[in-house]
Amino acid sequence: MNEKLDAVEPVRALLDQFAESLAQVLESMAEQRPEAKWQAASGTVADVVADPQDQMLWWEQPLQFAPEMKIWVGAPRTAWEQAGTVTLKAAGLDTVEIDEARNTWLEILGQALSPVARAIGSVLGREVTCEGGAERAPDAGIEEWARVSLSFADAPLAPLLVAFSPRLLEVVATPQRVEERPGELATVNPADTGTATLPARSRTMNLLLDVDLPVSISFGRTQLPMKDVIKLTTGSIVELNRSVNEPVEVLVNQCLIARGEVVVVDGNYGVRILEIASRQERIRSLR
Repeated sequence: MNEKLDAVEPVRALLDQFAESLAQVLESMAEQRPEAKWQAASGTVADVVADPQDQMLWWEQPLQFAPEMKIWVGAPRTAWEQAGTVTLKAAGLDTVEIDEARNTWLEILGQALSPVARAIGSVLGREVTCEGGAERAPDAGIEEWARVSLSFADAPLAPLLVAFSPRLLEVVATPQRVEERPGELATVNPADTGTATLPARSRTMNLLLDVDLPVSISFGRTQLPMKDVIKLTTGSIVELNRSVNEPVEVLVNQCLIARGEVVVVDGNYGVRILEIASRQERIRSLR
């Protein structure tokens, strides 16, 4: 795909979603909403980086749908350091270490990319989620980018760079030509199928989409003899079967669905999904 990013409507929509999500996450965590906008750029990384002296922090975000579908976001050090610092100072920290600002930026980025994955799923007509990412530069040969500019109270940050893998661009640009195969995406030849449409969602599933389900978070479990239970008073400590470093469990209708890590969003606790439970685990949790 050789067209610029702003020449393809679904790709423009995804970049709009990313800019909006990034602004919303920063608003919820830093208590001030930045202005976020993007524009297309072409060339090598050296051509599109605003300041070659500003060291880039790259994040590679693979998508669960297929391994070749990836998003890369590069942030100049001045940008991620300022964004992380503003966020942590809003949380009450007087001084911010550089590693703290870096980790906070990666948390912001992870939360901003999740809605983009869901938007891709809407285009394809199936669920798409983010897998575990890594600090990794884009593949060689990518020459279509989006510069994302953030500005806090008229104080602009150095622009971010966003790139989509060629396969992701192809799939998003021509969703009607995509079908699912085990472990991969395949392009459908309309001459072979007679049609080229997305997999149809059943009417039964459409009826269920608005049904409310109870969602709970399990930090751990334990068993106590009755004699110890009746001794519990205010201030008693009950030790759970889970260490502080283990992920918490996300339960839907008392069925294990996923695991994640606890985060704080706008003064409230939340869970960032790190792993979707397998079918076997979901079945075992029902017993």
